[in-house]
Amino acid sequence: MKKLQDKIDRLMDRLDERWRALPRRKQRRYTICLFAGYLLLTAGVIAKLRYDTGKPGNILQPEHIVSPINPINPILQKNEKPASLQDTSITILKDKTHESE
Repeated sequence: MKKLQDKIDRLMDRLDERWRALPRRKQRRYTICLFAGYLLLTAGVIAKLRYDTGKPGNILQPEHIVSPINPINPILQKNEKPASLQDTSITILKDKTHESE
């Protein structure tokens, strides 16, 4: 794990050196291009959501997430009584496998 962290640190140092070696004008151009790409992506997602919800009768409603492993949501099953709390330090548990007969 330490070796991986050292490799990542060296990589980040090299990338930082390469970034600092670029002229300021090129750094600014790269930053503006990345920001513009981010804005276009965000605008596209917002436009897609507006298009999907703008159709008549198509309203996005929050729903519960059902896990394919455990399809029953334990939070929704609150009908069970909680177990009564006991002091287990007083209770002596006997294990039948360790008793001699």
